[in-house]
Amino acid sequence: MQRPDGRQYDELREIRFEPNVAPHASGSVLVSFGNTRVICACTVEEDVPRWMKQQKVKGGWLTAEYTMLPYSTLERKQRDITRGKLDGRSQEIQRLIGRSIRAVVDLKALGHRTLWIDCDVLQADGGTRTASITGGCVAVAIALNQLVAKKKLKQSPMKQLVSGVSAGVYEGEAVLDLNYPEDRDASVDFNVVLTEALEFVEVQGSGEEAVFSAQQMTEMITLATKGAKEITELQKAAITAAEAAKPGDLEGLAAAFGQ
Repeated sequence: MQRPDGRQYDELREIRFEPNVAPHASGSVLVSFGNTRVICACTVEEDVPRWMKQQKVKGGWLTAEYTMLPYSTLERKQRDITRGKLDGRSQEIQRLIGRSIRAVVDLKALGHRTLWIDCDVLQADGGTRTASITGGCVAVAIALNQLVAKKKLKQSPMKQLVSGVSAGVYEGEAVLDLNYPEDRDASVDFNVVLTEALEFVEVQGSGEEAVFSAQQMTEMITLATKGAKEITELQKAAITAAEAAKPGDLEGLAAAFGQ
């Protein structure tokens, strides 16, 4: 079996993080999984949702918004605002992003504030939801480190990192990190969210007019776990690089990455 881009069955696409791309956000990163590129930005609001106040829930909140920009796909995608409502896919993905990152943030320790995560897809080539979770986590970590630096928090409420990665069955074999041609033609598609400790937050899997065996499911989970472990190290490097440079400081980022 030959993958469309020549990768090995257990090989991730090239993953890159460019932190501090949005100067007005508390934390931001441009994350790339191959040709899939997403800007993830975290904004801190010194308030909590009304429902938390009404129910007297202590601590803070974290929520996400996700959108694919009109030019992110081969054919122009209509903006949600033009249709007057959020499409079901975008709603499902932004809920997944929020759930995934809330799993690794101590909301009580966050205090009376809300973290808004905005994920805007610049280019879609498969795996936009997993890239958004992965980049969103980095953006939140940067934002929380900023709160600590400003002495608004004693320590970061982020307990560990979290990432998302896809796996699937393509031409009869389990493969890691599907790009668009593989995602389109895969008989089985899995999206897996794992913490830094390699514990599962969520597993989404389905056959595309096909079925899969327990062995194939185990193979896909094993591949996703391998990928998440590699992604975590890249996330850590990106967070360290962001701390070493000010927003918009491209020279500082280059130095932090040893370039």
